[in-house]
Amino acid sequence: MNTREKIPESVKFRLWGKAAGRCQFTGCNEPMYYDRLTKAEFNTAYLAHIYAVSPGGNRYDPELSPKLVKDISNLMLMCDKHHRDIDDKANEGYYTAPFLLQMKAAHEQRIELITEIGSEHQSHVLLFGAKIGTHEVPLSYRVAAEAMLPHKYPAGTSAIELGLKNAVFEDHTSEYWTFQEKQLVEMFNRHVLPLKGSHDVQHFSIFALAPIPLLIRLGTLLSDIYSADVYQKHREPNTWKWQTITTDHPINFSKPSDTSGVPALKISLSGTITDDRIAKVMGGGASIYHITIPVPDNDFLKSKAHLANFRTTLRHALDHIKSIHGHDQVLHVFPAVPVSAAVELGRVWMPKADMAMCIYDQNNKLNNFIPTLTIKHHD
Repeated sequence: MNTREKIPESVKFRLWGKAAGRCQFTGCNEPMYYDRLTKAEFNTAYLAHIYAVSPGGNRYDPELSPKLVKDISNLMLMCDKHHRDIDDKANEGYYTAPFLLQMKAAHEQRIELITEIGSEHQSHVLLFGAKIGTHEVPLSYRVAAEAMLPHKYPAGTSAIELGLKNAVFEDHTSEYWTFQEKQLVEMFNRHVLPLKGSHDVQHFSIFALAPIPLLIRLGTLLSDIYSADVYQKHREPNTWKWQTITTDHPINFSKPSDTSGVPALKISLSGTITDDRIAKVMGGGASIYHITIPVPDNDFLKSKAHLANFRTTLRHALDHIKSIHGHDQVLHVFPAVPVSAAVELGRVWMPKADMAMCIYDQNNKLNNFIPTLTIKHHD
């Protein structure tokens, strides 16, 4: 005969609310109100006890178990698999009560944080990935959504994806750049442009991994007309989430002594670009301007403040170079920059006011900088 006390309906409802109807086992997050495979809607949840109800059960405590049998603090919403895992005798020493209490608290705190965010903080998730060399670039909506919290949260259940998967061409060919730029512009015009001014949500969160010239081109499409946050893929720690860093990285702009040559701008943030590499492509006599940090590093850009400093310096540099060489000259740009800085370079550039830009890319297969995209100004 089953003498276990029934859990009150009010407790069940509260637990479902705190868990948002999802498995509270860390890393699972499986919805408990429908089947992912068949899409049929029904209750698939188990109400798992942290401190076991019966003697001999995993995590049974003679004092706490009887007291907490119906208490919400001792209950977790779980899928069938993880309910079985935590009660398996083979796992008794691993899934301890403190461990499960930590899982429960972390899940409920995350749900509370997400649901407290107001509708004005919604943002479209925009993913742009393109083949870098011979490597395809994976981008994840879920990882992007987690990086946005707690300041923004996704406006939809899927991302706007602009990249072309499994591209045939490689980036040492001119066909690659022509094809990728055309694809990017067409996808942007089809999926992003119609949202401007017509959708309730007018903010975009940009996650992009692609060759630098294409990231710059994406930035020119977005420009400053679109309200957007551009994110950076960090190596240490391995995350897209902006870090709270107080360390300052002064970004310096230097000018050539001779300004009579063709203007070139090298941007050495993630790596060092020497003048001889530019001369190898353009010949002698180029007037080389330089934006850099004291020690170029591919993981220096940790915070939104660092990115804002780059925008300010770049805006000053573009204005200065135009004042010396004129609006009708083409500025040759040699970038070694983090991905977010590349997108922001395009966003800072003003299509009517700034010089046209020829963007170069360091190609390892050819062991040289190559011209890729020319971004023209609008008269």
